[in-house]
Amino acid sequence: MKRKLSNLVRTGFYTEALSLFSKLHFQSHPVDEFTFPFLLKACSKLKLLPHGQILHAHLTKTGFNSDIYTATSLTDMYFKFQFMESALKVFDEITEPNTTLINVIVSGFSQNGYYKESLDIFRRVNSEYGLKPDSATIASLLSGCENDLKDGLQIHCWAFKIGVETDIYVATSLVTMYSNYKHPETASIVFKQIHNRNATCYNAFLTGLLQNRNFQPVLETFKQMLQSSDQNPNPVTFLSVLSACSDLKNLKFGTQVHVLLIKLNLVLNVLTGTALLDMYSKCGYWHWAHDVFKNLDGVRNLITWNSMISGMMMNGEIETAIHLFSMLGSEGFKPDSATWNCMINGFSHLGKTHESFLFFKKMLETGEPPSMKSITSLLSACASMFGFVSGKEIHGYVIRNGINHDEFVVTALVDMYMKCGRPSWAFLVFNNLEIKPSDPVIWNAMISGYGRNGEIESAFEMFDWMLKENVKPNSSTFNCLLSVCSHSGKVEKSLEILRMMKCYDLVPGSEHYGSVIDVLGRSGRIDEARGVLLEIPEVSGSVLASLLGASKFYSDTKTGEEMAKLLVELDPKSTLPFVVLSSIYAEKERWKDVEELRGEMDRRRLKKISGFSSVIVR
Repeated sequence: MKRKLSNLVRTGFYTEALSLFSKLHFQSHPVDEFTFPFLLKACSKLKLLPHGQILHAHLTKTGFNSDIYTATSLTDMYFKFQFMESALKVFDEITEPNTTLINVIVSGFSQNGYYKESLDIFRRVNSEYGLKPDSATIASLLSGCENDLKDGLQIHCWAFKIGVETDIYVATSLVTMYSNYKHPETASIVFKQIHNRNATCYNAFLTGLLQNRNFQPVLETFKQMLQSSDQNPNPVTFLSVLSACSDLKNLKFGTQVHVLLIKLNLVLNVLTGTALLDMYSKCGYWHWAHDVFKNLDGVRNLITWNSMISGMMMNGEIETAIHLFSMLGSEGFKPDSATWNCMINGFSHLGKTHESFLFFKKMLETGEPPSMKSITSLLSACASMFGFVSGKEIHGYVIRNGINHDEFVVTALVDMYMKCGRPSWAFLVFNNLEIKPSDPVIWNAMISGYGRNGEIESAFEMFDWMLKENVKPNSSTFNCLLSVCSHSGKVEKSLEILRMMKCYDLVPGSEHYGSVIDVLGRSGRIDEARGVLLEIPEVSGSVLASLLGASKFYSDTKTGEEMAKLLVELDPKSTLPFVVLSSIYAEKERWKDVEELRGEMDRRRLKKISGFSSVIVR
């Protein structure tokens, strides 16, 4: 009878197995303890908790509940129903647990989000019973290790100690853990130590590379997978690879993946098909994306439609995007939040502010709540067109819906009011935050906004306030401050701020040095500006042009010639260095040099763009 019950469960006939047990029980046929694990599994599969509790009562009555195998199945059943206390109670009644039971407890707590409890339980049984973990224990602990890297490192040490660190399941969990903690180098070391890698292992590594924005290694690892593994990539693999192609704008590799998808008969898979059309859209080949979309007819879902609409908007194909939006109902779909957001964000980024607001209002009429991204996108559009009134309307919606404390929304509001020339309104929004954010982004928006509106002292006061709140400034913070110094001519302050970056372990970049060079040049300290120029790791054309302009203003021929030469090397087709240097020579009445420059421009076939005026007639 036990064999018949187990066969029914193994073959998926859970209802029949429970019916057979009820019949036997009603006829007072004895059932041994080896049968109950199969019945408890049937209860879990059918989501029949009351039946499982009845079985538990029967087990207690017959004394089988102390059997280790039955207790393990009971514990597993209660975890699947998220009855944590009942599972723990069953476990506590076992005087001599084994590793299998420990694994059920550890994985049960981890899978239900109780990582701390799973680790505590493991430590307890390890000290009380001296049970050693196996690969399943380690993998279960790692799968929930998301709160503390120290715990993850300790588990890695346990894996190394018992010799399972290269086990495929353990190593895959380690790769995922290190990737989640932004340690892709360590994840890569673990991955390289794995022998006989399977598709799951490759997918974990590829996903980790992708989330850490290491796009090129995704393609290299994929090629390695094809060359050295007998494992065929699956849809999840292709999703990572096509996403990397999208970010790299690597159309050539993406089309090769398309050919492979056809070969493996996966091109009509909705997951890979959607990723494929998304890749073509982001590479600017919307015609090919649309062809893929049409070939997915019959299997595409709402995500596929949203990706196609977003792709059309991304490529400026507004009419096609609107047509697709109107055709959603033809396949029984209704626009969801993501669909509306595709339209709103698309119009905003294309500068079609009126249309984005129109779709925003239509969305609200349907009762669909806009995403934070849509709200910030609309606010950005208001800022770019100085849409103060429209921005206030969005602000009103934000307050009515209680999202006026969201950091992203507040930052967008601050930026909008600053760009609309309303710094006092921006300050009210910022000051309304009872707890000031520890992220420097919103502080940077306030600093740069004050600088843009000419309120220089307020910008520096905001920086001082930021430091008092123990908010650590980032590279962008100092860029904002140096920009304020540049526009206000504060030379000494800019040098002080540049030195201050080292106190926060920040290395100045080209933009930081460029602002300092600009303010030094415009104040006539040309030699100091040239000294700073030598410290820049990569000189940009704008920095050279700035110093060239300062050389002209202060009639510094030597520096002007030097900057012009560097600009020509950087951009041989630019007329700027010739025109400005010619003006410097003319001021010095060096007419021969002026003629030589004009001759050089003729030889290079460079023409100065004529000046023009524009008059708006109303």
